[in-house]
Amino acid sequence: MAKPKAKPKKPAARAVHVQLDGENWVIMREGNKRPTAKFDTQKAAWAEALKMAKKDKARAVKKGKDGSVKETKDFGA
Repeated sequence: MAKPKAKPKKPAARAVHVQLDGENWVIMREGNKRPTAKFDTQKAAWAEALKMAKKDKARAVKKGKDGSVKETKDFGA
C-alpha cells in the first residue's frame, strides 16, 4: 500500500520592515535589496506595512530613524 503524499510546506512569509532611507520611509521585505514602496511619513509606511503583513500572515517591523526596532506586529498563522 502506497503512502499518501505529504503536502508541500508553504514557505514562511517574509517580514515587512519600515525603515528610513535617506529622506523617505520605505517598506522592505526581508531578503530584498530594493524597497517595495516609498512614503513621505513613517505613519503612512507603517499603515501600508501592516496591511501587507496581515494579508501575507507575516510580521511587520517598524524601525526608528536610528535603525532600532520600535514596534512589531505578528500576523503569522
